[in-house]
Amino acid sequence: MKKMITVLLVSIVGINGFAQQTNEKELSNAEKFSAKSGTLIQKVFYTIGTLKKCELQVIEYTDLISNTKQKALKLSFDVVSSYSTDTKTAVLDTDEIDGLMKSIKLMQEKVMLTVPTEYTEVSFKSRGGFEAGCFVSKEAWSSYLKLVKYDGKSYVWIEKDDLTTFYDLLSQAKVKMQ
Repeated sequence: MKKMITVLLVSIVGINGFAQQTNEKELSNAEKFSAKSGTLIQKVFYTIGTLKKCELQVIEYTDLISNTKQKALKLSFDVVSSYSTDTKTAVLDTDEIDGLMKSIKLMQEKVMLTVPTEYTEVSFKSRGGFEAGCFVSKEAWSSYLKLVKYDGKSYVWIEKDDLTTFYDLLSQAKVKMQ
């Protein structure tokens, strides 16, 4: 009987621990760097441009105590409701930009050239929860950016041609991040 109660308690604690982990926001390495306690962090924001009301900025974080720096790409999008405005944000680390740019090129040059008959999804995901991708809907490709992993209101719907603009903005950001 004691073993059964112990197993039951361990199972409940394990399930609660898992539920807490999935609800917490995933952080990029740059966000972790800026959230360190015992530091004095300076953030400088360089505006790169806008795509469908989604603003792209390069953030330069500086730990003024140790004089170490880290840069990241920030995407932000305002979701307006009848009572308030909520800003959705995503932060991508410098080392994730190349993978995102390659993914966009693959979507444009290979994936979206033909429309499959079966429902199909293609997506790039960052360590911080950002997602960019496309899927087949009504016999055509639909493209999107999703800024927050578990937030259905953080979608930025983009057209196929917007992928070229997004790629160009990422190229500009990459230069600024060097």
